[in-house]
Amino acid sequence: MNQTSRHTFDAAAAARLAAPFAGLNIADGIERLNALEPTQAAATVLALPWPRVIDMFDRSELQHASTIIALLPGDDAARLLDGIADDRAADIFVELDDATRAGLAGRLGAGTLASLRTLMRYPPGTAGSLMTTEFVSVPAHWTVAETLAHIRHVERSRETVYAIYVLDAQTRALLRMVSLRRLISGDPEASILDVAQETAPVTVAPLLDQEEIARLIRRHDLLAIPVVDDAGHVLGIVTVDDIIDTMIAETTEDVQKFGGMAALEKPYMQIGFGHMIRKRAGWLSALFLGEMLTASAMQHYEGALSQAIVLTLFIPLIMSSGGNSGSQATSLLIRGLALHEVRLRDWWRVALRELPTGLLLGTLLGVIAIVRIAVWQIAGFHDYGAHWELIAATVGAALVGIVTFGSLSGSMLPFAMQRLGFDPASASAPFVATLVDVTGLVIYFSIASMILGGTLL
Repeated sequence: MNQTSRHTFDAAAAARLAAPFAGLNIADGIERLNALEPTQAAATVLALPWPRVIDMFDRSELQHASTIIALLPGDDAARLLDGIADDRAADIFVELDDATRAGLAGRLGAGTLASLRTLMRYPPGTAGSLMTTEFVSVPAHWTVAETLAHIRHVERSRETVYAIYVLDAQTRALLRMVSLRRLISGDPEASILDVAQETAPVTVAPLLDQEEIARLIRRHDLLAIPVVDDAGHVLGIVTVDDIIDTMIAETTEDVQKFGGMAALEKPYMQIGFGHMIRKRAGWLSALFLGEMLTASAMQHYEGALSQAIVLTLFIPLIMSSGGNSGSQATSLLIRGLALHEVRLRDWWRVALRELPTGLLLGTLLGVIAIVRIAVWQIAGFHDYGAHWELIAATVGAALVGIVTFGSLSGSMLPFAMQRLGFDPASASAPFVATLVDVTGLVIYFSIASMILGGTLL
């Protein structure tokens, strides 16, 4: 760790580094700090007012936070981690290398170190890993006035004061929750329980998944949700801003998976060239191997293709239509499963919806294709031969079958992924398209054999 002291920067150098940040709000200051190299950012941090530095490091939008921390003098790095919210400090601390963590552990405050150890023992993506231990709680026998006085005393060390948790004076178990609005408008001499909500607060277990936490916060319109153990003791709270940051990262990961690649752990510009290749090459190779089955299917129908070359004109049309319908169904179901609008047990209901949907959409595309072939033939734009009516019927019927299959398989694939324990987002659009490409050729040429048998085939 760099041992350069804050005090080694003379006033002129500090003024030059801090000048571009004068007048900027926190968000703009973070954006400017993100544009600097980590070494420049570390020097700038040492030149800025300390409360402003803490505010910037408290935001997850700050990139390279752990790298900057590692470049700071040990005492300053520890002071910074002590100053920011515990959950944010844990996110940064876990990214540091073992040597840096060991060096900082002896400098951190006892409370901060205990909180970090608590938060870091929970798996990523759970309530325990997302929660902050900095919340306001009071015993049930306090008055409104005592609670307000307590908030004024501790508010700078708490992540949020909009929700106050009332605990049993003996067991310390959670009893009720009071909103700051109800507290301010209450009688100062009244008991805190008199202004608390009448029902027991909504709570979550420390191992609950982040998506379920987001659903509960949205359903109950909460600013924070307490995390409790089996005895009802409050371990921490998950705030709405933390869950929003987490769900944005989760959505980004799902979008990357849906595009047919492994999820990136960092922003695009921070990913090294070799790491980017590794993330993309695996899926791309798997999809390429899948597409090789398409070539095998075409080789199987090589004889039919040689007898009716005209059929090859419509292969891209057929394959893309099936892939598009499958991708539509997959994207709808992945989102539905993520929001719990659809459950695993609803697969058969989805199948019953997608089957007629696919038939109707396929019929629509089939009619458009038949009309297009007829117009081109009659207007003289292209000659499809003497049996053009049968060719039009073949294309139309194939579209009905392929779009129906695409919708049905695309909607069932996320269910299959989730049932097998995989992320439904892994049922990516390219994966669905590859699946439908192979089966689409089989459907197309099977229908062609039935309709064109005895004529072109």
